[in-house]
Amino acid sequence: MKPNVEVTLSVLAYSACSGTLVLLNKLILHRLPYPSLVVSFQLVVAVAFIYAAHSAGRLPVDPLQWEYVVPYLYYIIAFSLGVYCNMKSLSLSNVETVVVFRALSPCLVAVLDVLFLGREYPSRRSWMALSLIVLGAVFYASFDAQFQTQGWSAYLWPTAYLLIICFEMCYGKKIIQSVDLKTKAGPVLYTNLLGLPPMLCFAALGGEYGQFAAAGGFSQILSSFSSMLLLFLGCVAGTGIGFSSWWCRDQVSATSFTLIGVLNKCLTILLNCLIWDQHAAPGGLLGLCLCLVGGSLYQQSPLRMKKESESAKPEDEEMVEFLDKNGNE
Repeated sequence: MKPNVEVTLSVLAYSACSGTLVLLNKLILHRLPYPSLVVSFQLVVAVAFIYAAHSAGRLPVDPLQWEYVVPYLYYIIAFSLGVYCNMKSLSLSNVETVVVFRALSPCLVAVLDVLFLGREYPSRRSWMALSLIVLGAVFYASFDAQFQTQGWSAYLWPTAYLLIICFEMCYGKKIIQSVDLKTKAGPVLYTNLLGLPPMLCFAALGGEYGQFAAAGGFSQILSSFSSMLLLFLGCVAGTGIGFSSWWCRDQVSATSFTLIGVLNKCLTILLNCLIWDQHAAPGGLLGLCLCLVGGSLYQQSPLRMKKESESAKPEDEEMVEFLDKNGNE
């Protein structure tokens, strides 16, 4: 497969799974209001699918080894902290506030990309694009009711979420570069297995086990075909995003991957405005659109090593010609 084609396919697959999963989970949680248990079930199904496909000889899988567990464990810790900060943010503000703070993350990740992942600094056009995203976020904040009533205190947890998500994006790319897993299913297996205990803990902290049992347990799912269908589709999308996210992360830079996630969230919010009456003021939505425009203008920065090697080529060729000429004389 050609590199450009693979990049495009990975981005489209990740975007499709991400947007679909958000909408499906919203529908699932409307019927089954147990977010941590729903995510835990999706993780279990993804792991079961991997091992079932592997047993059938259809999917190669890396073996579980401690040397691979440790780096992915650090990633899961960051992921779990991000989930916790996200939940706290949603409890104190609205969904759009969290999305806009997520929209600020490419700006920070772009710098971390240079410092730790060997990328060039973004071009003028890319800086302009990232600045437009920041402008959209600031414009949004000026229309946010939480900001007007609570001030910056409403943004404490979203800020923590922003910092953690930036670390998670960069560290995830670092894992791809440094951890020598041989299969596409390897990262999915490690993250889902290691991510299950924190999700079960979040369910316990939220009292979801008691709520689920009081509502009838599994009988409330089995008695409703629509609930079973939505749960099944959510598991399909959840498994899909596990594979597509790591595939996409492998193909693009940490900044580009972060930006793709931001654009997916922004598009989801716009779609949310068309389907549900739960959205920001018109001025806030205009700021969201500015974020989308900025994202469309961004261009991925090249690797420094690649750029340096290309610039060194003419000098190398001149040296070869010089040696050949002297040798012939």
